[in-house]
Amino acid sequence: MGSRRLMLVVAHPDDDALGIAGSIALHGDEPAFRFVLIHATDGAAGQIAPEVDATPATLGEVRRGEDERAWRAHGRIPDRHEWLGYEDGFLAEADFEALTARIRDLMVQERPDVVCTFGPDGVTGHPDHITVGRATDEAFLSLAGDGGPGLRRLLHAVMKQSTWGVINRARVRDGLPPWDPTQIYHWRGVPDELVDIRVDTHLVADRVVDGIAEHRSQRLSLFEHPATRLTWRSAASREHFVQVWPARVPGQRRLADIFEGL
Repeated sequence: MGSRRLMLVVAHPDDDALGIAGSIALHGDEPAFRFVLIHATDGAAGQIAPEVDATPATLGEVRRGEDERAWRAHGRIPDRHEWLGYEDGFLAEADFEALTARIRDLMVQERPDVVCTFGPDGVTGHPDHITVGRATDEAFLSLAGDGGPGLRRLLHAVMKQSTWGVINRARVRDGLPPWDPTQIYHWRGVPDELVDIRVDTHLVADRVVDGIAEHRSQRLSLFEHPATRLTWRSAASREHFVQVWPARVPGQRRLADIFEGL
């Protein structure tokens, strides 16, 4: 087995639990697998669920601890975990070139085979998500094809439009407001035909949901209804990605793993 190095770049704790944790769990025991996780912020401006012992002043530290416990629950802690220290909610106002340079420097150090981040919609339209995704894309594309090792695939973790529809209909049945893709914090879907990789993660779906549940401070948004765990279990049974680089040929066979073909 060749090198299998993954770098995941996200904005907040709990972003990393959604969309690729199952793929990481599937490869976690492989000797060739290396997992590097980068958080732009510590989520200090997030919610605080009633039972969580945190204040606005301590929430960032609490969420860092939740993230560590989440990856233990997922079954594969990162080999390297970097917190960039940006202010939660203000990433779009930060020096974009400096952010891109910091991410690029980590890519140069690690030379990951696969890099994964947010697409242009940020999955939920959050400006922090959109900004860190764009910075990661620019950092990767400035290095791709430079003749060095790694940097062989750039992915956006996405929700397939048909999956989005199923979950949204379930939300309405359960008495929850439907997602509105024009609103921040509401999930977006991408057209099914744009999905390049579909990973069957049903064997590790319970581990994914267990990890999501460790983000207890955010329980009000992550587990807003008694049926939500079942919904998460279903959604965590498969993961979808758009391959940004190298560009896929239209009509090409959909891949079944983030490392397939490398």
